[in-house]
Amino acid sequence: MKWRDLAEHQIQKAKAEGQFDGLAGQGRPLPPRAGGDIMSAGLGIMAEAGVLPREIQLKKAVDAQRDSLKAETDPTRQKEIMRKLADLEMKLAIEQEARRKFYRTT
Repeated sequence: MKWRDLAEHQIQKAKAEGQFDGLAGQGRPLPPRAGGDIMSAGLGIMAEAGVLPREIQLKKAVDAQRDSLKAETDPTRQKEIMRKLADLEMKLAIEQEARRKFYRTT
């Protein structure tokens, strides 16, 4: 399944569940945005709703984990933090690769 089809499926699912009901600006066209592309419009809507893309959430989690690692002095706790950091970095790499593949196929 292509990303575009997956995104469309998620939109239809949210619409069926009523998640778009009562949103600000409902029934009106989207305002023009700098950049002029659909991706800019989508990211702008997400920002207004206070929603961050998963890739950005993971970047923040990786940074926080790195800060925790720098502050920790207990070797046992450091290993635990490093395991979690490696897991977060792997998830971030997967998200970044998925984004790159998405932009190559559209």
